[in-house]
Amino acid sequence: MQTTRPGEPVEQLIGVYGGTFDPIHYGHLRPALDVLNQLELDHVRFIPCFIPVHRAHPQVSSEQRCRMIELAIANQPNFILDKREIERQGPSFMVDTLRSLKQDFPHARLVLMMGTDAFAKFLSWHESETILELAHLAIMHRPNEPLPSQGALAQLLEARLVNQLPSSSSSSNQQAGQIVEVEVTQLDLSATRLRELLKNGQAVDYLMPPCVINYIKQHQLYL
Repeated sequence: MQTTRPGEPVEQLIGVYGGTFDPIHYGHLRPALDVLNQLELDHVRFIPCFIPVHRAHPQVSSEQRCRMIELAIANQPNFILDKREIERQGPSFMVDTLRSLKQDFPHARLVLMMGTDAFAKFLSWHESETILELAHLAIMHRPNEPLPSQGALAQLLEARLVNQLPSSSSSSNQQAGQIVEVEVTQLDLSATRLRELLKNGQAVDYLMPPCVINYIKQHQLYL
């Protein structure tokens, strides 16, 4: 039910999902859907990086990675391809991306989505403290996968972990800085493993959308 007056800004809860997506697969897509549903996000923005700062450079072009994302999310209206890091070029620092999103969506609450492996390195990210001023964090973890229990990350969780983020319709003024854990579907997939299978000519059926597999075969990628 619409509760805002005409012309009044509508506050959204927006998922921010960055990565190389080289290539995109069900290990990206299903957890993103879990977060979308469990946190009642308005939408999730898939943001492929241009030059990653925490991992090796992608094996295929930015245009090809974007096209595979477009194909993979075509039937999910709440998933959106966002090319701002590709268009910005240079090293893809998440803090810059969040600042850009805040300019485009000044009334939105941003939810930065990451797996436990990324969260383990979060404090080494460029301007990690500023990231927490711009966005909430959603840590995607598999069932029975523990979060850090000691050290600086454990202290961060103790200070900021909540059971649930406020929905977009909430009157809460907590715009950023909270951390929520989201239990996602158990899928032990990685783009590295998929690239190995593709390079060796092995089947990747049921590991990624058929439309993405067809695109990879058509353009002879990852050989």
